Amino acid sequence: MIKLSEKISQIPASDTLKINSRVKLLRSQGEHIIDFGVGEPDFDTPNYIKRAGIKAIKEGYTKYSPAAGYPDLINAIIYKLKRDNNLDYSQNNVLVSCGAKHTLTNVMQTILNKDDEVLIPSPYWLSYPEQVKLTGAKPVFVNCEKDQIEIEELNNKLTDKTKLLILNTPNNPTGAVIEKEKLKQISEFCIKNNILVISDEVYEKFIYEKEHISIASLGEEIKNLTITVNSISKTYSMTGWRIGYCAGPEYIIKAATNLQSHTTSAPSSVSQKAAVVALSDPEKFLKNKIRGYKKKRNYILKILNKIANIKYIKPDGAFYIFPDISSFFNREVDSSVTFAEKLLEKTKVAVIPGRSFGNNKNIRISYSSPMKDIEEGMRRIEEYLKL
Repeated sequence: MIKLSEKISQIPASDTLKINSRVKLLRSQGEHIIDFGVGEPDFDTPNYIKRAGIKAIKEGYTKYSPAAGYPDLINAIIYKLKRDNNLDYSQNNVLVSCGAKHTLTNVMQTILNKDDEVLIPSPYWLSYPEQVKLTGAKPVFVNCEKDQIEIEELNNKLTDKTKLLILNTPNNPTGAVIEKEKLKQISEFCIKNNILVISDEVYEKFIYEKEHISIASLGEEIKNLTITVNSISKTYSMTGWRIGYCAGPEYIIKAATNLQSHTTSAPSSVSQKAAVVALSDPEKFLKNKIRGYKKKRNYILKILNKIANIKYIKPDGAFYIFPDISSFFNREVDSSVTFAEKLLEKTKVAVIPGRSFGNNKNIRISYSSPMKDIEEGMRRIEEYLKL
């Protein structure tokens, strides 16, 4: 065999895919699996958005679009960012890509060089470190006490090679929401040290008791250092439509657009036209959905409270809970990976090991499942952990 790229050889196999493969195998054998690993909404894309996609096909929007996206979609994004996030941008500040994951990859490939350092608060979304490594840069993990980023910890990790900080609020996997005062402190830290910020806000609409704030809205200085990343995937349950976007300084967006023109050319034309209609709607349909997610979250927390020696931070956003299950470790189960494997084997409930998110003592439970599955899955977990 011919030797593979050194960068690709550094990328580990996904714990998530390993669990998902096992789930599919067990289901094919007739097992009733409760899947708490899923990372997408449990409702369908709204019909009015589907109709917009069908209309686009009928009207012939089946060719290449401009590399940065259709102008009407870019305008819809500009309108959305002003309406929801108090952010003012022009067309030259926006790039549409094939999902937020592609958007993040574009931005990192554009701004990072070999040996640059990137601050990643931990726990983190599992793809951040790998995306950083693919650029030749180095991920530097910042431990978060009670899921909040402390400036002292950022300063402890700061070096003359630090170029970028990645924020994710609401957070996957913890559901933590960074409050305004903390964002102000982070903003001052980045301005003082001339550090770029990627603000990943894909779960902004899945929020409960707190308020979502975009860090770029806190002033022109931090706005000029920030690339705000979002998508239509979670809010509108359009994960398969693959539309993400970012807004930021013109010089970064222009360079990222050039990169995209040589990779995907542009995102799906049909999906872009559907996204215009989605983003033009103020998500009224989502209010009832959020109430349902809050009910599911509270139900899981009630069950976890009944289980001795299990710890968690109450999530304020997204649709995940990230409990510490290390008190149940033993000779056979000594990590989040073996815990998840044993849980699936014994109870037929799938969760994602916390190792994937930078914490091997935890598991991620998604509550983006029907309520009847939440109730049955938690009954099985409670019964198993009380044995």
